[in-house]
Amino acid sequence: MTHYTFHKTQAAARISRRQFVTGMGAGGLLLATGSGTRVSAAPLQPQAADILSGQRFHLTVGYTKVNFTGTDTLATAVNDSVPGPILRWREGDRVTIRVTNNLAEDTSIHWHGIVLPSNMDGVPHFSFAGIKPGESFDYQFDVQQSGTYWYHSHSGFQEQTGLFGAIIIDPREKDPVDFDREYIVHLSDWTDENPHHVFTKLKKMSHYYNYNERTAGYLLGDIKAKGAVQTWQDRLMWNRMRMSDRDIADVTSHTYTYLMNGLPPARGWKALFKQGEKLRLRFINSSAMTIFDVRIPGLKMKVVASDGQNIEPVTVDDFRIGVAETYDVIVEPSDDRAYTLFAQSIDRGGYTRGTLTPQLDWEAEIPTMDPAPVLGHGDMGMSHGQHTNQTEHAGHDMGAVSAAPTDHTGHGNPHSQHGEHHHLLHTPLGKAGMGSIAAIHHQQSEFGPHVDMRAEAPADGLHDPGVGLRHHQHLYDRRVLTYGDLRNLTKTLDPREPQREIQLHLTGNMNRYMWSMNGIPFADAEPLMLTYGERLRITLVNDTMMTHPIHLHGMWSELETGDPDHIPRKHTVLVQPGSKISYLVTADARGRWAYHCHLMYHMMGMFREVRVD
Repeated sequence: MTHYTFHKTQAAARISRRQFVTGMGAGGLLLATGSGTRVSAAPLQPQAADILSGQRFHLTVGYTKVNFTGTDTLATAVNDSVPGPILRWREGDRVTIRVTNNLAEDTSIHWHGIVLPSNMDGVPHFSFAGIKPGESFDYQFDVQQSGTYWYHSHSGFQEQTGLFGAIIIDPREKDPVDFDREYIVHLSDWTDENPHHVFTKLKKMSHYYNYNERTAGYLLGDIKAKGAVQTWQDRLMWNRMRMSDRDIADVTSHTYTYLMNGLPPARGWKALFKQGEKLRLRFINSSAMTIFDVRIPGLKMKVVASDGQNIEPVTVDDFRIGVAETYDVIVEPSDDRAYTLFAQSIDRGGYTRGTLTPQLDWEAEIPTMDPAPVLGHGDMGMSHGQHTNQTEHAGHDMGAVSAAPTDHTGHGNPHSQHGEHHHLLHTPLGKAGMGSIAAIHHQQSEFGPHVDMRAEAPADGLHDPGVGLRHHQHLYDRRVLTYGDLRNLTKTLDPREPQREIQLHLTGNMNRYMWSMNGIPFADAEPLMLTYGERLRITLVNDTMMTHPIHLHGMWSELETGDPDHIPRKHTVLVQPGSKISYLVTADARGRWAYHCHLMYHMMGMFREVRVD
């Protein structure tokens, strides 16, 4: 049974490209209210979210008028707020959260990254039935961790329409991170369009929102850089595969306005500091589809936590934050001036920004966005395990690539479970913390028109900063965080060697906008079966040209970074195009769990159920 039910709750609206990109100021007329639903009396003006602390909470989900773009529209809000209120818990406490549904459809709240019983996880048809209109549900569980997390709906497209908020959990013991002041930096993407219409457009034309395709100007630049023959061969290759080297993001600033703490970039969020203070910035990416690259020109960022878990501090200039990830950083502004907190979308189509400042009336210069990235043959998994060292600007050499060949075996039925062997039987297992040593194995289910490419030699996904960031050290003298930099602050809790390995391929057909795992969409897939207490390795192979944030509910994904004693724990793992990455999982949570790509319009297909018995 699918975990999603879709209902149309928003009126579609179209606004200008300038408004999409810059997020023009709020204002305008009231919207008419519908009978039988709770709607706030006036458009919500973005402001700091309420902070709710303690052990008992009451959250109300309902419709609220908002205006992020110059156009009034409806949001799905928590306590009439987008983002919803900040929940402040304490490690070791038992919390109770009553959620009341004032919508005209079912709703739910998933506590992202929180370790809890499966019946409290908030995924309809997996852990509970969902919350019916007019009804309430009480979530109750013990808080077993500390750090920065978030919550969001797991029903339909409600997360896209505003149903999300931050969770901060204070440690019971002394916090190992020293700071004077802290701020939450909540990143999100907003569209005035009905998200069902967005999805329908993508199904009809996957590049509908991509306005960064090659033009005649790029053609002339390619000929100048590579010559006419090589340029013709490259263009012929991409055309033959019906792929684009500009497929970086499915949904772009053509419809999205990017928000920071509920404010568009034209308005800009502001945070005060005193010269010499240590500021803790808790970044949360609650976007539906947008991966952000973050920097603060003039300030180094010391990364101290990833997905709520303390790590050995790493000082960087830039970091990429995937959908659903969180990072905590420490900054120490030493000058008496303002700084721009800059988050640009992965495709460089737009940005959001804030200001760290000693005075609220001070502004800082907004930096220009980095050049738009271009995919190379390394992003196709065709470069013998290594990404190319080519400049990611327009005009670089693409090399020789090929699309997925047609299956001539007669066994390529995407709906058949025969041959979909997740387990790598009789394959030697590498040491815990060191990653997979298994060969890449493509399932029979990966052959057919539903899969348009396969990575035969996937690149290293651990030390790769990602498309658009690979040359920042060389070009701009800016260090970029990679997963290979992460070391858990404390010793690895489960030092056991993996007992088995699962190799799972992230697959799709971009032209048809079909997404799956091992070539099988969720509706046709059998659950992944885990044995309670076992230690296993999961190796994700990205057979697509897009970056996918993969989230396992209920259990930690422990990245194998080469240090078995300090394995970092994450709840969401970014998998770069044409690459692979491995992590360990301790199956210590019984029940039914969701496992999926966190890009909202990919999730319906790129999804598995995990059962721990």
